[in-house]
This record gives sequence, structure tokens and C-alpha cells, in this order.
Amino acid sequence: MGLYVETVIRTEMARLWDRSQEPDQHQRWDLRFTSITYLPRAAEDEPQRFRYATRLLPFLSVHGTGISAGERRRADGTRVSALRFSSRHPLSLLAEGSGYWRYVPDPDGGPGIRFLTGYDYRPRWGRFGALADRMVFRPLMGWATAWSFDRLRLWCERGTTPGRALARALAESAVRLLATAAALAYAPLAAALAVGLLALLLPPLPGTPAARRCLRTPPGRVPAAEPRLLATLSTPNLQEPS
Repeated sequence: MGLYVETVIRTEMARLWDRSQEPDQHQRWDLRFTSITYLPRAAEDEPQRFRYATRLLPFLSVHGTGISAGERRRADGTRVSALRFSSRHPLSLLAEGSGYWRYVPDPDGGPGIRFLTGYDYRPRWGRFGALADRMVFRPLMGWATAWSFDRLRLWCERGTTPGRALARALAESAVRLLATAAALAYAPLAAALAVGLLALLLPPLPGTPAARRCLRTPPGRVPAAEPRLLATLSTPNLQEPS
């Protein structure tokens, strides 16, 4: 898969599963989605189809559809979910893609759960889209995934709601920017540059989400294997939301 993010969350498996699989909870912490809506299905054992939307501007959103399936009763105690997704929206650089989530309990029975994802997608817009994806969109997607995973971790471990976590991140960023601006305005250049460098490099406070806390490559840099569950899903036929 093209993008990989992993973290360890010290919480109960049921809580982590619900907060990452239930649409009303998932959309609260994941920066990549503004809304996720499950579509009706005929039977519980069928894959779940869904619609998603991401707000680009206050009055502009891109949307698409997807299909997902999950396994929560595996012999080794792990859980996995897989999905395929597509978008016909003309402003969506992402045309179609697929991915998975794995939930791996501590083998020694500890409270930590390795929560990881691997996913990839095909951009549209030809050569321009490929360049825009490589230079801007793909790094942004990787950062947003990692930041969101840490936001979920804080929610599960500390009880910090996603909205409060976002407010803390914005406030801390504002303080860093103001400190840098004040240094540039009133301090010698060398001191101002030092303040700006510190504002950039100092790690966020423990209660503030940070993408840097997540692993961005598989352990050992060996590509993670896709779950067999993914092969059972077909790319959804898209219909524009009504």
C-alpha cells in the first residue's frame, strides 16, 4: 500500500473498534472526512456500503462512495477491516482506492493495541494530478491520517474529545506563530530565527495531537501484507448522492 500509519492505543478493543467503525464516531476524529453515512443493506453479513464527504470550503464539499467489511472474531485475537472507495466529484483528486485497518492486541496481554492502516489510491487529472499528488496531496494525506490517529488515541486514553483536541492544537499553533511574529518584530534577527526554529521543532504538548507520534513506515520497512478480506470487495459503482 502507498501510505502507512501505525500507533499504539492503550484502551479496550471494543472501544477502539466502535470509535473507528461507527460512522458518527469515526467522523468526529478523522480529518479526512466531514461526514460518513452508512447505506441500507439487505443482511448483516453483507459488506457495508457508505457515502462520505470532505469539506474543502465552508460551502464546498467533495463526496464519494465506498464499501467495507470487517472481521472482529479472528482466531489470533486480532481484528481487521477493509474498504474500497471511489469518487466522481470533479474536484476530487482521488479517483478510487482501497485500504485496511488492523487491530493487534499486545501479545503479553497488556492494554496497548497496535492500530495501523495501509491504503493507496489512484489520482485523476493525468500528469498534473500525478504531480500534485506526489508533491502535495499524498504527503498531506499521510500527515492527516497520522494526526487523526493521535487524536483518536487521546480520546481513548485520556478522554479528550476530538473537538477539544482540535481546539488545543489550534491554540498551541497560534501561540507558536505569535511568539515567532513577536520575535521577528522586536528581537535581533539571530534571536528571532532561534525562536522560529524552536516553535517549529519543539514537540506539541502531551495533550495536543501530533502526527510525529505515529509510525509512518512498517516495522523493518517491510511492506505490510493486505488482508485477504480486501480481495472480497469490489470497487463500488458510484452514484451521486441525492
